[in-house]
Amino acid sequence: MNFTSEQRLDDGVLERAFTLGEIPGILWTPASASASAPAPLILLGHPGGLHKMYPRLAARARHSAADGFAAATIELPGSGDRPRSAAAEQARADLRRALEAGEPVDDEIVDRLVLPLVEKAVPEWQTTLDALLSLPEIGGPVGYSGGVISIGTRLAVVEPRISAAVLFAGSFVPRAMFEEARQVTIPLHVLLQWDDKGNDRQQALDLFDAFGSKEKTLHANMGGHTGVPQFAGQAAAQFFNRHLS
Repeated sequence: MNFTSEQRLDDGVLERAFTLGEIPGILWTPASASASAPAPLILLGHPGGLHKMYPRLAARARHSAADGFAAATIELPGSGDRPRSAAAEQARADLRRALEAGEPVDDEIVDRLVLPLVEKAVPEWQTTLDALLSLPEIGGPVGYSGGVISIGTRLAVVEPRISAAVLFAGSFVPRAMFEEARQVTIPLHVLLQWDDKGNDRQQALDLFDAFGSKEKTLHANMGGHTGVPQFAGQAAAQFFNRHLS
């Protein structure tokens, strides 16, 4: 892990940009974090475009730091300044065409767009987690928050160091992920925007039903994709305080 810049924010949070091979990312640590008092860690997922998403990610990270958590994020494969995949770009164009025409989105399009992303992104998150947990000021337990829900689902299945997850139901889900959802056992807090035009509401409800966790909560709110109310974020923070503190 190579740190490329750092700044101390006005609330005392240390923000450091890093690269891990070809993967860019950002780490935020609370002022209280040290080798003698390592901070628990929350991995911040997002739909891609780290620079575009930075204001929202930084706000989430600073809220987490106020509760004593470190937070980190990385750029998704094929997003931001990372190399594009011709196959993914074609799948994205096919998806956009179907949505603009008001047509049902074919499962084959979703598979082409999402499954290769999951296959590449999840190992990158695991490699990043290896590097983060080697830092003396970062410790467990670890949570995952937000992002493409299929990535969060796969991580919850294959990564034993993740103890709890907040998942955002706001992206298309391949049918194959439902079987993986049944293997998830960690505590889950799922956020759903009821009027999200880019999300299949019934599919999101079916996915929540499929999760195998004994402790799972669905927090549904009226409004579109970016209209998550403040109290929903507070509920997610309380969830992590219960399971990671």
